[in-house]
Amino acid sequence: MPYIEEFSSHTVTDFGSSLITKFYQHILALVFAIHEINRNPNILPNVTLGFHIHDSYIYLKWTYRTTMDLLFTSLELVPNFKCGTQKKMMGVIGGYSSETSTDMATLLSRYKIPQFSFGSFESAVDNQTSLPLFYRTVPQEALQYEGIVQLLLHFSWKWVGLYTMDNEVGDRFLQAFEPMLSRKGICVAFREKAVIQIMSDDINFILKYLFSSNTDFLDSKANAIVLHGESVTLVWLATIFAVPTILMNVTGSDYVVRTSTGKVWITTAQIDFAFSITQKISNIQIFHGALSFTIHSKDIPGFHRFLQLIKPSWAKGDSFIKEFWEQVFQCALPDDINPMNSEETCTGGERLETVPAPFFEMSMTGHSYSIYNAVYAIAHALHNLASARTNHRAMEDVGSLASLNVPPWKRIVFNNSAGDEVTFNEHGELKGGFDITNLVTFPNKSYVRVQIGSLDPQVPLSKRFTFNEDRIKWNRNFAQLPPLSLCNDNCKPGYSKKKKEGEPFCCYDCDACPEGKISDKEDVDSCMTCSEGHYPNVRQVQCIPKIPNFLSFAEPLSMILAFLALSFSLITALVLANFVKYKDTPIVKANNRSLTYCLLISLLLCFLCSLLFIGKPNKVTCLLRQTTFGIIFSVAVSSVLAKTVTVVMAFMASKPGNIFQKWVGKQLAWYIVIFCFFVQIGICALWLASSPPFPDVDMHSLRREIIVQCNEGSATMFYCVLGYMGFLASVSFMVAFLARKLPDSFNEAKFITFSMLVFCSVWLSFVPTYLSTQGRDMVAVEIFSILASGAGLLGCIFFPKCYIIILRPELNRREQLIRKKH
Repeated sequence: MPYIEEFSSHTVTDFGSSLITKFYQHILALVFAIHEINRNPNILPNVTLGFHIHDSYIYLKWTYRTTMDLLFTSLELVPNFKCGTQKKMMGVIGGYSSETSTDMATLLSRYKIPQFSFGSFESAVDNQTSLPLFYRTVPQEALQYEGIVQLLLHFSWKWVGLYTMDNEVGDRFLQAFEPMLSRKGICVAFREKAVIQIMSDDINFILKYLFSSNTDFLDSKANAIVLHGESVTLVWLATIFAVPTILMNVTGSDYVVRTSTGKVWITTAQIDFAFSITQKISNIQIFHGALSFTIHSKDIPGFHRFLQLIKPSWAKGDSFIKEFWEQVFQCALPDDINPMNSEETCTGGERLETVPAPFFEMSMTGHSYSIYNAVYAIAHALHNLASARTNHRAMEDVGSLASLNVPPWKRIVFNNSAGDEVTFNEHGELKGGFDITNLVTFPNKSYVRVQIGSLDPQVPLSKRFTFNEDRIKWNRNFAQLPPLSLCNDNCKPGYSKKKKEGEPFCCYDCDACPEGKISDKEDVDSCMTCSEGHYPNVRQVQCIPKIPNFLSFAEPLSMILAFLALSFSLITALVLANFVKYKDTPIVKANNRSLTYCLLISLLLCFLCSLLFIGKPNKVTCLLRQTTFGIIFSVAVSSVLAKTVTVVMAFMASKPGNIFQKWVGKQLAWYIVIFCFFVQIGICALWLASSPPFPDVDMHSLRREIIVQCNEGSATMFYCVLGYMGFLASVSFMVAFLARKLPDSFNEAKFITFSMLVFCSVWLSFVPTYLSTQGRDMVAVEIFSILASGAGLLGCIFFPKCYIIILRPELNRREQLIRKKH
């Protein structure tokens, strides 16, 4: 009859040696699994599994002693000798904690006894060399840490507290876990350690020690606290919170009692919400809303019914059930000392379903599920081993499981009765994951654990962590749900983080984004610049597309300028028509009639060419704008210059014997116009050949708009065109100015002088104004300059003549024109 040895651990605590009744389920899970296997003809037929249960205690020397008792069974411990029963021990299941499991494995590995720990999460890789027969029916601890980090990131909890045990296990946890937090941008607000061993038997000393224990960490802004260790860590914490109530009952003095911590407790799978009976005064509601990582488990068919049938008389030889029953129901089983009629006598009809969850649960816990799987793993290993033997080999000659070159449990893959696949990886760890549960407490000091997520390493990385936030019942003290756990308030959009000197990186100030930058999320490290074509809004929280900036025909300013251009064009056409109508009158014929027609036509085209500047620039309009304007205006100004020179030459030729007599005539005027025209044509041709204008956009000059403009290609050539016009206008002005005092019969020069004065004034003021404006304003300035200078020429030169032609026809006679000035 092969035997399995199981260690029930931590049934006694250092402070207030009292049975942790909830852990009795571990024993019952073992018994239930053994009974199932022994009744199953498909596993180990004709073989009965047996078991011994030993308490591992929490002291190292007692753990070693109990392990030695397993190996060498006799009334007296004789190391290295087997005495008494010769039943073969096939494996050991235990213990509950990492320290206990490692202490046991140190001895068991020497005697090649395989050990299955149901509570040790310490990295198996570190132990595979020194403890090759040490296996775990729990998942990897690193996976659990990864899940906790994912949970913290899910809720953006960047300021967390750590609470663990004051021993090597706690130190290893901090060394492994804190770097993971730091890499993910999470800071540790505080580190608290539970001192679980108090070396004193004085209850008053213990109470004072507990009362003086620091709970200031509960005032921290860190609302998320990772609780690591074992169930004794939780027991210690609950005891600290209960001390004020105990002291009030003992001393009658008033103490501040915490009914709620207002924290989110994140517990590791090593911790179970289990209290001893002496801790009934502890308030489980302090941990309401806790988020717990637990060993993945499912309901085993028949286990709940099995627990319902448990009675004090059920199991003979069960040395635990009497103490368990008496403590959990606060009664005494009848014996010679306690008669049946005592009010505190147990009837045996008490029901486990009535026991609050901190003291016993009817659903299988994660650790009980691990024990259940461990028993089946050993049974399947034995079954595979037996099946591999020849029929003539007796089962009793099998020996230990460790006798095989290839350990049979490494080849085990089976589905348990709940439908879960059970198998081990190369490091002897269970290939399994974790459940994430939410603790929901009730006023009767009971609770239920609601599964809200899972952590499964068998699925793709993107689906490994699943979580249903809507199912969470949070602590009732939180004003905001989900709660925050930050060193300071989040930096709102429009702000970026600024590090505080001497503080962890999770503590920072918030600075407004600089001009031209935005932040559209909370807690950004730095503000970002909007992409081209966008600009920040007023709050600097989003980028807004810039609107095109050009002089559209739909704008009021464009309409006004277009109206003026058309009006001046119409007026010019009327003047031209009037001059054509009265072409034979002396005032029209006096100053080169054909040159006058040329000037009027060029002015008409000047007014119309201004329309090329209105509308969205395109390739054609960009090529025509400045060149057309430059050429036409050059013709107009050169016509004025020709008229001025004609006046001067006519006056000088009137003197007898003057050499200018042969230059007087229409040919000189047209030579001047044509020459000036071709010079400007040459400049424009060179411009178009070297760097022609083209449509362009300016993203940066205006904050909220994109300037759609014509890029002149070569600014030098553009100013050459303007400069040439300015040169012609300056020459015309100077010649006209010098001829302003000629006799009245030739006195058109005074009007030309004034028109050139207007023309030069407009274009001199144009240059600085043009350079100081952008976008549509720049275009409007140029259009205005074209219209103003053209209107100046039209009004100053032709208005007096039109006045005479239309309103004073009596002056439009030859006698008036040849009249001498006296």
